[in-house]
Amino acid sequence: MTSRPPFFAIGLLSGCVLAYEVLLTRLFSMVLWHHFAYMIISAAMLGYGASGTVLTLLKEKIAPHVGAVYLIAVTATAFLMPAAFLLAQQVPFNPLELLWDKTQPGKLFAVYLLMMLPFFCGGLAIGLIFWRFGSEAGRIYAFDVLGAGAGSLGVIGVLFLAPPEKVLIILTALALLAAAIATIEMKMRLKWLTAAYFGLGLLVTAALPGTWPQLHPSPYKDLNQTLNIAGARVIEEYSGPLGKITVVENKRIPFRHAPGMSLNAVDEPPPQLAVFVDGNGPAVITKFDGKLASLSYLDQLTSALPYHVLEQPRVLALGAGTGSDVLQALYHGATSIDAVELDRNVIDLVRQRFRDFAGNLYTQPGVQVHEAEARGFINASDDRYDLIQVALLDSFGVASAGLYGLSESYLYTVEALQTYVSRLTPDGILAITRWLTLPPRDSLKLFATAVVALERDGVPNPAARLVMIRGWKTVTLLVKNSDFTTREIEAIKAFTRTRSFDLAYYPGMRTTEANRYNRLEQPYFFEGAVALLSPQRQAFIDRYKFYIEPATDDQPHFFRFFKWDSAAELFALREQGGMPLIDWSYPLLVATLIQAFAASILLILAPLAVSQCRRTLPAARVALYFLAIGLAFMFMEIAFIQKFVLFLAHPLYAVAVVLCAFLVFAAAGSWLAERWQTKAAGSRHVFLSVIVMGAVSLLYLAVLPDLFQALIHLPDAAKIAISVALIAPLAVCMGAPFPTGIMRLAQTAQETIPWAWAINGFASVVGAVLATLLAIHLGFAMVILLAVLIYGLAAIALRGFA
Repeated sequence: MTSRPPFFAIGLLSGCVLAYEVLLTRLFSMVLWHHFAYMIISAAMLGYGASGTVLTLLKEKIAPHVGAVYLIAVTATAFLMPAAFLLAQQVPFNPLELLWDKTQPGKLFAVYLLMMLPFFCGGLAIGLIFWRFGSEAGRIYAFDVLGAGAGSLGVIGVLFLAPPEKVLIILTALALLAAAIATIEMKMRLKWLTAAYFGLGLLVTAALPGTWPQLHPSPYKDLNQTLNIAGARVIEEYSGPLGKITVVENKRIPFRHAPGMSLNAVDEPPPQLAVFVDGNGPAVITKFDGKLASLSYLDQLTSALPYHVLEQPRVLALGAGTGSDVLQALYHGATSIDAVELDRNVIDLVRQRFRDFAGNLYTQPGVQVHEAEARGFINASDDRYDLIQVALLDSFGVASAGLYGLSESYLYTVEALQTYVSRLTPDGILAITRWLTLPPRDSLKLFATAVVALERDGVPNPAARLVMIRGWKTVTLLVKNSDFTTREIEAIKAFTRTRSFDLAYYPGMRTTEANRYNRLEQPYFFEGAVALLSPQRQAFIDRYKFYIEPATDDQPHFFRFFKWDSAAELFALREQGGMPLIDWSYPLLVATLIQAFAASILLILAPLAVSQCRRTLPAARVALYFLAIGLAFMFMEIAFIQKFVLFLAHPLYAVAVVLCAFLVFAAAGSWLAERWQTKAAGSRHVFLSVIVMGAVSLLYLAVLPDLFQALIHLPDAAKIAISVALIAPLAVCMGAPFPTGIMRLAQTAQETIPWAWAINGFASVVGAVLATLLAIHLGFAMVILLAVLIYGLAAIALRGFA
């Protein structure tokens, strides 16, 4: 074997591994309910860290067989990418059962370890080349990082062309291609290996059945539940980076999707097709023959309320999707309708594939469809609307089970509501409809958010601008750009009375007017609304059983309702039906943190502690330094991934772009660190990096909200470029501390380097999950500030190195 490193093979392998990391966020969204980015990043760090420990302990035995071990590791990576995920699907893990099934934490741990395996093998292959060709580490690192950056972004483009499960096979073939290239670059003696790997790659892509691999979404997802109904069948499927769209029809038991329709209604919906995104839903495409009379059922929903206050409004429908809100606006005589939808595939369903069934809905006179993110569209538009309607985007099952507790939703933050109201005409109305959950959770949280938004806009009496009604299944909140008039309030009363909807709040409402039709033990909604408008609002929020603090862009977890204060009480009621009241997603995050801590000790630190390395424990300052920079780096990365979800409009885009930018520019920082190899210069430049990082972070915390608002309307390509440019200075600074510390140890205490690597790996594994937990409680800004402070602590510790 030659002494030349496999540069191109390393770049391609690294790209495959990072693409796989991004791809897992899509796959988890499809088979479960959440992208689980924090767990995937943690599993990746665990794999890399464990591979470093194994390499440290076995390097002498591996040394005579570097080429063979490298190819074995690459081959294992290739086949484990689909195999580990498919095996993880066989683990009967169900997040919904986490709190009462004692076996679920173990199953979660099994999924976590399976997800780690491809990263372990990939990390072992890359680490082996770094160790074997250490004198050329700079060039190897350049190919490694550039490949990783290209992979994390390139997978987004591939997802436009192939469904996620097929991308798994593409990555397997590319990893085998990387092995073939390595045999050429490393001039392996067995020439047939090159042809074998090329042939194996072609075989994987060409010979596998078209139905393989198959995803197995949770049986509790809405799509699977729907397909259990007699007569239901899938008639169309589309896939893209934003979701897998499935269209279902049922001629035997027709769909009747009319969320919260009045029990007094006598008209039924026309024929409908159900549309699911990643198995969640349904939304529906309603058959429309051009006759508005067939849409009369839409006047029996709580969401129809604003049309009885306004006459012939100009409407903006956010999250228009398959067009139900557009049909409702047409029925009520809207003069013009702007429909905003993020996913082009959803728009094309209505505008092309099912155009005739939908009655050419999106080409009707006065209807204009915009492919855009909701807040980006509003920020870019100077138009004013009489009515802005925010669609009921999630399914009832998902909402009521607390499945979105960890999801960032920038549609329902204080800043979002301020933006919506700013685009209303002087007497315009913002209407938001949510599912009704009992005891009240998101409806009161939304009401509190609206109160704070109006207060921030300087409205002296928010109570005069709010109305809330409820049916048996939905709640609709109205936020007016001026005070509600007596005539409008009478119209609201008449609307609710004829449909047997309950008044939850209107200006001047009396307690006796609440809780008349869909009776509860107490008028919880009215009492909650009154409390949220009173001077004792914060006290009410603090003592409420659920977390209903208004969501903000810094803490956009609108669907988080879990409170530790109430957990024990609700858990004690599990046998009386109390378990559905607990938001499972937050305990899942805590369980993941515990397992990350345990797994990193078991697979990274413990093997070193029982080996000969136990005799070379690093000094406390060295341990503190590598622990600090590992935590701080992950805090920054996770916080900015979540921060950029708003700007880039989707978690998948944010994960790919932020990972790419941090990797590439941290590599540049590492290259600069190599030029600061003297002891004094290294400490000085790390300290300078921390100062620059702190200054840039503080600047970003001040300007990013306004900057995002000003630029959010730009095309995706432009936003990606801006995101990379914003992250670059931070990442360059963050790339310097690790190599500086390693080079310092190489000069003073080389035998402690394995421990430094392991401690840093431990911090990275735990930090990915801990950062998410802290962001939920403290906000992204505080996590970023904590990262800067921890980096400062590391800089001080570096000065104490021997």
